[in-house]
Amino acid sequence: MVELALPKNSTINEGRTWDRPKGANNIREFRIYRWSPDDDENPRLDTYYVDLDDCGPMVLDALLWIKNNVDSTLTLRRSCREGICGSCAMNIDGSNTLACTKGMDEIDGSVAVYPLPHMPVVKDLVPDLTVPYAQLRSIEPWLKTETPEPQKEWKQSHEDREKLDGLYECILCFCCQTSCPSYWWNGERYLGPAVLLQAYRWLIDSRDEAKGERLDALEDPFKLYRCHTIMNCTQSCPKGLNPAKAIAEIKKMMVERRV
Repeated sequence: MVELALPKNSTINEGRTWDRPKGANNIREFRIYRWSPDDDENPRLDTYYVDLDDCGPMVLDALLWIKNNVDSTLTLRRSCREGICGSCAMNIDGSNTLACTKGMDEIDGSVAVYPLPHMPVVKDLVPDLTVPYAQLRSIEPWLKTETPEPQKEWKQSHEDREKLDGLYECILCFCCQTSCPSYWWNGERYLGPAVLLQAYRWLIDSRDEAKGERLDALEDPFKLYRCHTIMNCTQSCPKGLNPAKAIAEIKKMMVERRV
């Protein structure tokens, strides 16, 4: 179920239906969330028609086609177009994913596009990610050591390096974060699956020497333990990662150090 952080006392109204492209025989309908802080109006759903013969296969291609050919005011984030940067994360056809890797052929009927749920909206499809980035900073996602720095690099065995597989690939798109009901309810205090996956990545890095300090910082009824293993995070991750497993491993570390 999608929960949108709408402006106060507002509902989503039916918006404008734009003209179909002239001469196009192969078109696709898009229903796109629109809202601007500069207008004293409720959010709305605008309807657009995309000429598929003049457009790439991905949802992001269609959004850019609309922006370039129909409505230049449509606002969204995007960068790499390769599923690497996480910029174009949004809710498409009811699921959080990346617009650049979501094919239009994966969706039946009209394509519904909303910003990531739960997050405040800056404009149109752009969410305000100030809180999750602040939470990421709070777990200090960098190597922390007390041993004098070596002349070349911190060495790591192949076996220890393999432990980071499934963690380092996180692109911080926050699809998992914003699909988690526990984060919807406790977003100011629960760190959420994306941030906790990052925390685990540093907890198991063999070169890091602050494991106890990191666990102490996570020992909190809200920061870690508001995860109820709903698994929306794992289901929604566009990179196929498993944040729920990472969170379970952190909880296991908490128990083991008490024994």
